[in-house]
Amino acid sequence: MQIRSLKDAGNIAGKRILLRVDLNVPVLNGEVKDNFRIIQTLPTINFLIKNKAKIILLSHAEEKSGRPQSLKLILGYLKKYIPSIQFASDFSELETIVSKMKEGDVILFENLRFNHGEKENDQEFAKKLASLGDIYVNEAFSVSHRKHASIVGIPQYLPSFAGFLFQSEVQNLSKAFNPEHPSLFILGGSKFETKIPLIQKVLKNFDKIFIGGALAHNFFKEKGLEIGKSLVSSGNFDLKDILKSSQIILPNDVIVRDGKGESISKNLESVRKEDIIEDAGPETLLKIKELIKKSKFILWNGPIGNYEEGFTKGTLEIAKIIAESGVESIVGGGDTLAAISALNLQDKFKFISTGGGSMLEFLLNETLPGIEALKNS
Repeated sequence: MQIRSLKDAGNIAGKRILLRVDLNVPVLNGEVKDNFRIIQTLPTINFLIKNKAKIILLSHAEEKSGRPQSLKLILGYLKKYIPSIQFASDFSELETIVSKMKEGDVILFENLRFNHGEKENDQEFAKKLASLGDIYVNEAFSVSHRKHASIVGIPQYLPSFAGFLFQSEVQNLSKAFNPEHPSLFILGGSKFETKIPLIQKVLKNFDKIFIGGALAHNFFKEKGLEIGKSLVSSGNFDLKDILKSSQIILPNDVIVRDGKGESISKNLESVRKEDIIEDAGPETLLKIKELIKKSKFILWNGPIGNYEEGFTKGTLEIAKIIAESGVESIVGGGDTLAAISALNLQDKFKFISTGGGSMLEFLLNETLPGIEALKNS
């Protein structure tokens, strides 16, 4: 897939670069709790500084509830890497600072989602942003499944290029379209209705597909197994044909929270109506370990347990097994990344995607709105 790279932009000295990054990172009591996305963006920022561009950082940030929060919360953290970075809280302030920028200067603009025009892809908002720059660079692959003004609007009005991280995301994730065999796809998490099309697609090119987390509950239900009070997606997904495939691997034992709130390992036939399935059991983890040993390529997205509620053991164990295997591995998703970070195993994986939803959409459609916007710029 050919996308113009930042290095194709030619001489950028003195040029105003609108750099769309993703600074939507968890912040607790004023402290950045996970810096992965920020660190991954720094090579592009440093390249622009070194080549004497004028850099305007555009991003969004949200609380866990989904409410937008100020990027001022991470400004102090960014100053560790970009000491002279300035902050503009509104358009008026931004225009004033831009007019006085010198080569190598960096400005962080306040959260784009404070303006309704961002999520609505309002063309006037996109034009207003574009008027501040000479060149647009997308370094926010993780948001590029969204048809927002800063993703698909600005490229209509400026020469546009992919940042180094963005290019790396596309190149590495594209390996999943023709993986080395034997290949294994580990898919966890929830939101079954959005992931079933991907399961159907990867059946064509992956040798084994392990389905865990809440996704597995729909398959259990289809097989007539008791799932108790476990999370399950509503709807008729007609999984009979998928279940016939020998490529599909499901957990054969689980960790449940029983009616007394205690965590117990059970085989699937022993799950009761008062139980809540929360994680993969020990036999399942041994089965996954054997699958990993036999694989030459692994793609992993999503936890295999209720990670946010503290059922992290299965997901952490898979992270360790893959890291120790030395197999070519590409992983992504928020909780997946959290597990890898918790174990400090980032350098043990071939590639870690900054995307969750964008990774899954790219794997399904082999493109994203943000990619098409760059191609059509």
